[in-house]
Order: sequence, then C-alpha cells, then structure tokens
Amino acid sequence: MRLLVLGGSVFLSREVVLAALARGHEVTCATRGVTGSVPDGARYVRWDRSAPPPDVLEQIPYDAVVDVARLPGHVRHAVGVAPAAHYVFVSTINVYADDASPDGPGVGVLREPLTEDADLGLDPESYGSMKVACEELVGRETSSSTIVRPGLIVGPGDPSGRFGYWARRLDVVGAEKVLAPGAPTDGMQVIDVRDLAAWIVLLAEERRTGVFDAVGEQTPMAELLAAGAPHARFIWVDQEFLEAEGVAPWSGPTSIPLWLPRPQYDGMRAHDPAPAIAAGLRLRPLSDTFADTMAWLRSTPDAFVTGIDAERERELLEAWAQAG
Repeated sequence: MRLLVLGGSVFLSREVVLAALARGHEVTCATRGVTGSVPDGARYVRWDRSAPPPDVLEQIPYDAVVDVARLPGHVRHAVGVAPAAHYVFVSTINVYADDASPDGPGVGVLREPLTEDADLGLDPESYGSMKVACEELVGRETSSSTIVRPGLIVGPGDPSGRFGYWARRLDVVGAEKVLAPGAPTDGMQVIDVRDLAAWIVLLAEERRTGVFDAVGEQTPMAELLAAGAPHARFIWVDQEFLEAEGVAPWSGPTSIPLWLPRPQYDGMRAHDPAPAIAAGLRLRPLSDTFADTMAWLRSTPDAFVTGIDAERERELLEAWAQAG
C-alpha cells in the first residue's frame, strides 16, 4: 500500500508511520518539518498546509491518506490530493455537543461546524466545532473515507502531559499517600497511541468505511491507577472538596489530570468501544501502557507533564484530612 500521512513527526501521526512501515507499506509524510523528523524509511515532502499542496504529492497514486488536521483550511487543501485514495480522518469525541451523553456515531448530536480556521491558543473551545467541519469536508469531498473519533490518547511521546502526570507520579511512589480524584468507581477511558495507530493502518488497508469512536474500555479510576502502581496508598478525595479548593479538572498546571467532574462530563468517559473492536481495534493492558510511558519519561526528562506539583498535592491531602 502506498500511504500518504499528513504529518508523521509527532505522537499519533508518527506512530501511524511506524506501524505502516512495520507492515511493509510505502509511506510518504507531508509536513512542515518544524516539530521533528519523520521515521527512517519514510519519504519526506515539505508542505505547509496553509498553502495548496506541492505538485509532487499529486504525482503519486496513493492508495490511502491519513489526516490528523485540526483546521478546516488544512483539510480543504488536502482532500483533492489523491482522489482515488481511501481517506482516514482522525477526528475527536469532542465533536459531540453533549459531554454528559455517551451517545456515539449516528446518535450523538454534533456541535455546529466552524468552517473558518480559528486560533486554538486563543479559542480552545473551537476545537470540536472545527473537527466537525473537517469531518463534513472529508465526507463530501472524498469517494471513500473513515472517520475515527478518539478519546484520550495516551502512551510514550504524549505531548499533552495528562497521562504523563500519572505515569511520573506513580513511577516514584513509595510509602507516601497519593491523592486520587473523585470516587474509585468513577469510570475513565484511554487508548494507547500505538493501538490506535495500528488500527488506523488496518482501516486504510481494508478501505473500511464508517464513523467510529476510538476509545478504550471504560475502567474504574481505582483500577486504572492501580495499573500504574498496584501497591500505592491512594486517598480518594471527593469532587466537591476539589472544586472548593480551586483544583481544575483534566489538564493544566492547577489540575489533577484525567479527573472530570460528574455528571456534566459522564459521556466523555463512557463511549462504546465495541464497534471499533469489531472493526479490528486491539487494546493492550493498561499496565503495559503505564510501564512504557514511565520508561519514556525516564529517558526524556524534559517531556511536558501537566498537573499540580508535589507541594500542592501535600497541601490538598492535609486539608482533606483536616476536613474529614
């Protein structure tokens, strides 16, 4: 298979390239080349996607395209590059308008599409709406396509730092207590970047059409965290206390990552992985994802990790003990 990956140097798109090369495919990466190099064995073509594609891309008869773009303008320039190719577009579960609902493809209500490119640094809330517009472009302008809507993608190389917070925290856990947010039974879903990448390559190979939520099995937070440190002393701190203390959910320097307030975000942790699994998605154990992420963090001391620091964690645990 001749595969065109729009990207190829960072996280998911890089793992797609590695998975495709491992399966013997011929891979071209089209990217600006400013965030890193593409894997050895892949062909590199420079393309700033704010401009139309270079002629060289349109001279190769690609069998499939994988696109992880966030901006409709980038997708608009890309959908005509390989008219006969199967187009796999990586979207997001953030396209759903109701974060409290787990309804997926064909049932869940989508956000209103935002067809103009927005600056996500200034307007992060536009992310889901722009992805809806990207999906519409792919559906309208390509002859064969798959839309993949991942939840939280984790694993080695994760630039978001959310799962990295827990991998780093639990890698050094000793006898001290570990603050765990919410209730032990609260569910969460993550998907290892390597599992997602391998499945995307499979979708391209099979030219499978459709729309899929790309999520892992829903796992209680107690079980998820124990996969990183089975013998840790977790102290479960309830949502109301964390909110009163000004702790942010999900991501950021004042946050406890992976914590999502209930019930307003219950849908984001409960999408159905069954259709994706039936279409070939294979999920590795969470313990393997933790172990590999921990190893990556040890070898990459400057890797970005978000969330509260150790001092803030101690303060919160002391305040929780006093309140109880």
